[in-house]
Amino acid sequence: MTDFTVRRARTSDVPRIIDVVEPFVSRRILLGKERVDLYGAIQEFRIAEDADGRVIGAGALHVIWEDLGEVRTLAVAEEWLGRGVGRALLDALERDARELGLSRLFCLTFEVGFFGRNGFEDMGEETVDPEVYAELVRSHDEGVAEFLDLARVKQNTLGNTRMLKHL
Repeated sequence: MTDFTVRRARTSDVPRIIDVVEPFVSRRILLGKERVDLYGAIQEFRIAEDADGRVIGAGALHVIWEDLGEVRTLAVAEEWLGRGVGRALLDALERDARELGLSRLFCLTFEVGFFGRNGFEDMGEETVDPEVYAELVRSHDEGVAEFLDLARVKQNTLGNTRMLKHL
């Protein structure tokens, strides 16, 4: 039995998501997101909350392509690290991905060990078909640029590892 639950995020959770994510943003482990962008993407988020209803973790699934999604903004409050919260959030995001018909998940991370233990592998130089690349490169989404390993995102992602999981 766990002492937390995972559920879909609501707009009222945004300030609490920011509280969980901010320590990682300040240490440059995660990229910060503007409050307006979090509200606009709230339907992508799952949150974990403790028995008292406090948000203790958050993560999002963003669709990139017909078969590809990105795990974004996966964060767990420091005092809850190592207690299965991150894994439970990732499980929920993977279920969401399968429901959407996705067969691959991408992430850009410093947490290689965590994602590796959960089935993700370093993408290395993996690319997509030229026709798909031509479509994806038109996107203004930073996650797509990260997936394609475009130079324009390098300053924000230096040192991160591009990882992929086949569902």
